[in-house]
Amino acid sequence: MPKKRALITGITGQDGAYLSELLLQKGYDVAGVVRRSSHAGVADHRLRWLGVADRVTLLDGNLVDLSSLIRIVRDVQPDEVYNLAAQSFVATSWTQPQLTATVTGLGVVNVLEALREAAPEARFYQASSSEMFGKVQTPVQDEQAPFHPRSPYGVAKLFGHWTTVNYRESFGMFAVSGILFNHESPLRGLEFVSRKVCHGVASIKLGVAKELRLGNMDAQRDWGHARDYVRAMWAMLQQDAPDDYVVATGRAATVRDLCDIAFPHVGLKAQDYIVIDPKLYRPAEVDMLVGNPAKARETLDWAPEVNLEQLITEMVEADLRRLSANAAQV
Repeated sequence: MPKKRALITGITGQDGAYLSELLLQKGYDVAGVVRRSSHAGVADHRLRWLGVADRVTLLDGNLVDLSSLIRIVRDVQPDEVYNLAAQSFVATSWTQPQLTATVTGLGVVNVLEALREAAPEARFYQASSSEMFGKVQTPVQDEQAPFHPRSPYGVAKLFGHWTTVNYRESFGMFAVSGILFNHESPLRGLEFVSRKVCHGVASIKLGVAKELRLGNMDAQRDWGHARDYVRAMWAMLQQDAPDDYVVATGRAATVRDLCDIAFPHVGLKAQDYIVIDPKLYRPAEVDMLVGNPAKARETLDWAPEVNLEQLITEMVEADLRRLSANAAQV
């Protein structure tokens, strides 16, 4: 029986790396779209962290260049396509709204058009986001909760989400969206608050930094582990019929809660080191996002395996190792 072939956009990101690891474990051939970068040798560092960089095929392409996507799809002939690529940092979406709309929003159209042209039977996964809910109108968000995005990123993700629904309904494509709530890991970029907290705590513990500057400490999110969440992505494409799913833990925690886990883990008190910086507040704040994953639990037989305390301590330990290794090389 031939191996299944998967194509991942955003393969060098956090989710792309963990998804590659999962699919390789399941016997897939894995290829990924990477955009041309001047930082040669750095783009695949997350894949190298997981030890899978030499087992995936990286192909030059770009979500804003439809011709490159058609060429890649024709060459790979994937059974499954996971669109994870995006301008994914919410804060940047206010300073670069047009780029965010083009890559995060219109990029979805380009991937779907490439599939219609070159691999119409391929199953498609779109990485939707809890940021689409934004100014929430229900205390807990499931698949029926109304959308009210509060950032250019959220707006662009909503465009991609509804585009996926439209292509499913209009062209009969097996196209699904995973509405993923915040999911983190040691592979998360430093611009995200979860990693900023964990890296900051490790830096203070090792004497590299003296303070941790944060914005809204009371913002509440539903945080899970990225390795758990990519299992849900894969499960969505194994179903008999395409549908959309909320993926979350169902537990809300504040940024303050993250600090109250991370600092004591290294024997420090959060209040001794945190500095509130008003410049770090969002122009339009999303106060609380917490998901209801009941549909994913029932239909996909999915449940998170890593709790928040385990997630944060894993991230702090990883940053302690990284910073210690960097110091040893100086």
